[in-house]
Amino acid sequence: METNFSLDRKRPLIISGPCSAETEQQTLDTCTRLAATGLVDVLRAGIWKPRTRPGTFEGIGLVGLSWMARAKELTGLPFGVEVANAKHVESALEFGADMVWIGARTTGNPFSVQEVADALRGSQVTVLVKNPMNPDLDLWAGAVARLTNVGIPLERIGLIHRGFSYFGHSEYRNAPMWHLAIEMRSRFPEMMMICDPSHICGSRPRLLEVSQKAADLRFDGLIVESHICPDKAWSDASQQLTPSDFETMIRSINWRADSTDNPEFVKALSGLRDQIDQIDSEVFDLLSRRMKVAEKIGEVKKENNVAILQGGRWSSIVEKVTAQAPKLGLSEEFLKTVLEAIHIESINRQNDVMNKYK
Repeated sequence: METNFSLDRKRPLIISGPCSAETEQQTLDTCTRLAATGLVDVLRAGIWKPRTRPGTFEGIGLVGLSWMARAKELTGLPFGVEVANAKHVESALEFGADMVWIGARTTGNPFSVQEVADALRGSQVTVLVKNPMNPDLDLWAGAVARLTNVGIPLERIGLIHRGFSYFGHSEYRNAPMWHLAIEMRSRFPEMMMICDPSHICGSRPRLLEVSQKAADLRFDGLIVESHICPDKAWSDASQQLTPSDFETMIRSINWRADSTDNPEFVKALSGLRDQIDQIDSEVFDLLSRRMKVAEKIGEVKKENNVAILQGGRWSSIVEKVTAQAPKLGLSEEFLKTVLEAIHIESINRQNDVMNKYK
């Protein structure tokens, strides 16, 4: 079954529905209530759910597609589902899905992506690609390439930023790592990029904050999970919103203009950007000088047969610099990120010096 849905229909594009289709009533009630808000462009529901451990709810299966087809009939809205293999694609198309997306776990497996791409060959369905679980932009871009290689044009492909797995403590379920999403967008500037705050946050309290940041970073839309009774959901209960709370959040987001012709704005922005350019020049000049000192340290260590890494010294630097975070008006996380990059470059410079004659 073909579809007339197109990604270029509007901005922002809002996709919403339950994490999982559980029962017909739950699915239809959620979808019709979402449609009644007038804020949803595409309905969604998980039909097949890849879970970390077996024995948990892994999706209702094919019957859920019939419920989504009914929701489409009742609301007049297109619907989309996540697919992970050729059979999923065939079933989704059979039931009239207007959109499919490749999930994070699938994006990380080129064989699975190729299977999905081959199954989509010749279809007119819109395809979104979630970032892989691990922060690997080449995997993400490779999934896009596999879709274009089977003839799916870029205008029918979009990206979903749902955050990345992160080792260590994080306030998010999946760390957003916004810089990676921005880099991916620079690789594919013509493609729509949608943010998935539900999977980034993993809980409700920060959904609005993350959604607003996505809007401020000029994302093209959101995919937000909603359920008529989130606390009783069979999967990801803590990150789903009721349709009412969904409406409140979406109406709270300020989708700002890309720019303005106001001459005062243009003049002010130009002046501030000139300041940024000058400061950047000074910062990188200082970094260059710092790396030259690091090379000299490498020479001293080589002469005395001392190892590059000096753990106590590095810990002392981190502690000293991060202690100044409040005074500098910078977050500790930012300072640690900058220090880590400087540290890695310093180590590389010293290594080059100490081993250039080997």
